[in-house]
Amino acid sequence: MKNLNRVHLNGLRALEAVGRLGSLQAAAEELGVTVGAVSQQVIKAEEQLGHTIFERTARGMRDTDFGGPFLARLSAGFRQLSEAVATTRRRDDDILTISVAPIFASRWLIHRIDRFSAVHPDIGLRIEATTNLVDLARSDVDLGIRVGPGNWPDVTAEFLMPQVMFPVCAPALAESLRTPQDLAEQPAVIDGHDPFTWERWLEAAGLDVPPPRARHVFSDASLCLDAALSGQGVLLAYPVLASWALKEGRLVAPFPIRVETGMGYYFVTAPGVPEPRKVSVFKHWLRAAMAEDADGFAGAVIPARRAAPPSSP
Repeated sequence: MKNLNRVHLNGLRALEAVGRLGSLQAAAEELGVTVGAVSQQVIKAEEQLGHTIFERTARGMRDTDFGGPFLARLSAGFRQLSEAVATTRRRDDDILTISVAPIFASRWLIHRIDRFSAVHPDIGLRIEATTNLVDLARSDVDLGIRVGPGNWPDVTAEFLMPQVMFPVCAPALAESLRTPQDLAEQPAVIDGHDPFTWERWLEAAGLDVPPPRARHVFSDASLCLDAALSGQGVLLAYPVLASWALKEGRLVAPFPIRVETGMGYYFVTAPGVPEPRKVSVFKHWLRAAMAEDADGFAGAVIPARRAAPPSSP
């Protein structure tokens, strides 16, 4: 511990942030100080250590031969410090903090929280609705729920279920949809940020029919759902978005065909952290609740196609 007395902690934080983020600017933004302040802290820390940690190049800061291994150990040390501090903000038994996308929170989870509370009244939920990829090792978040390929760095990802897509629409509009061919005569509500298109759904489903004509395009999936609820068109939706409206009968799924997108839902936790009871209990409940949703939608699930290997040049 005596070695720490000759180096200021702020200097070590500056070194670690610059090394991890790759620039003075990014480190300054994270630490909430100016670029000049970070630069001075780095210089002073190097003087106190008696070693040059970074080479100043035209392309920015680059680790020296000594600096690379030193920064790796420094980052590991700060991660442990951060985890230790985070445990003081966690109430181990009665509050579960979950990071989840706003769509998942508002369109699926909010309708079912009372069911969880009914069977587990001793556990309260604190929902952080965000699309940001929270650093689980540096926050008080106990559990994250993400949708994607499942290969995120610095987390432990546990597969929950595949993401599937299927058409939904208001009941009045569904009356004119007797076969998939009828889709070509209907307006479509389009999520402009969703890469999974009507063409992909029709192809995967083996349907050689034109897609519904695009009528409205929105940049938010929740707005798309509201448009479909108001009868503005057919929406290509996923269960997390539409299942509650389907249960209430405000939407219907005219064709029992679900196509996997190639993405999935995952539980994510900080690596190397023991799983407390509150996390295990919630994961078990969520699996059962989502399986119940899937069982309530009759129809075939078409698996996602595996990507073809790249051809040789």
